[in-house]
Amino acid sequence: MNTNYWSVDKVVDSLENNPQIKQAADLLRENEVVAFPTETVYGLGGNAKSDQAVEKIFVAKGRPSDNPLIVHIAQQSQLDEFVERVSDKAQTLMDHFWPGPLTVIFNYKKGSLSKKATAGLKTVAVRMPDHPVAMAILKRCGLPIAAPSANRSGKPSPTTASHVKEDLDGRIAGIVDGGATGVGVESTVIDCTASIPVILRPGGVTKEQMEAVIGEVHSDPALTDATEAPKSPGMKYRHYAPDAPLSLVEGTKEQIQSLIRERKKEGLKVGVLTTKENESYYDADYVFVCGERRYLETVASSIYEALRSFDKQEVDLIYSEMFPNEGVGNAIMNRLLKAAGQRVIKG
Repeated sequence: MNTNYWSVDKVVDSLENNPQIKQAADLLRENEVVAFPTETVYGLGGNAKSDQAVEKIFVAKGRPSDNPLIVHIAQQSQLDEFVERVSDKAQTLMDHFWPGPLTVIFNYKKGSLSKKATAGLKTVAVRMPDHPVAMAILKRCGLPIAAPSANRSGKPSPTTASHVKEDLDGRIAGIVDGGATGVGVESTVIDCTASIPVILRPGGVTKEQMEAVIGEVHSDPALTDATEAPKSPGMKYRHYAPDAPLSLVEGTKEQIQSLIRERKKEGLKVGVLTTKENESYYDADYVFVCGERRYLETVASSIYEALRSFDKQEVDLIYSEMFPNEGVGNAIMNRLLKAAGQRVIKG
């Protein structure tokens, strides 16, 4: 398959009338799949009403078809078509955080979307992205668009169009390059079908931010207990992993450097993921500086770039520092633990 590649300046006026946006929207209406930027990561979009389009998403990603997809919309009025009811708490969350990196789970009004998009569940996950290119495409095509991250299943999520091209060139109809994404980790997923909403996946909107507007919010036990089955789209299978084994180290930088030294003596090429504060300390074969620890948002925005960069450096193993499990740090640690297969070395 020939993959179309369009570069779109996201600050240009009237994006909906941009010829490249029109082409991308036309392909979506023809039940093809197209990758486009959101404020979190690049998404791989297909018509959420079409079995054919949704199947193409799964085939391109190499993703199991029993995993539900997040449906992206441009207007809240679209919810009327496939959502049974919007609770007061869900409405408050949408009022505060849409458009933005928050996915809300509702009870599903059957028959309006492809069963492949919802994986046959009684619920549906929906979000409204906060990115001008994504919104222009959604408005232009006029469809609810199912869109998981635009990467091969299991690999780090893409935060640039070049990441998408590395994984999916020749497998999808088009890639819209709208520049690097901002948040860098996927949206928070919150289930609003219960009386007390439950976070199923931490992301760009924090638990603290949501509790400030709706009160008590719970977290899915699967986020802290690996034996629990996850309920969120995109969290059921192995994710985000670089080629080399990744281990998180619960210890000091001195302890991490000791591990690096031991592995290098064995002739192994060692990578380390750190922040600007400790950049000059490590004597590893490859050091990736992932933002600043005092500003965890900068770590989140480059975490997937970090994991992909280790593949390019062809390291044999990777050590990573740990991060505070609070605020956006919850999302960072969730992704790193998934990428590491829950491997944590105690210092």
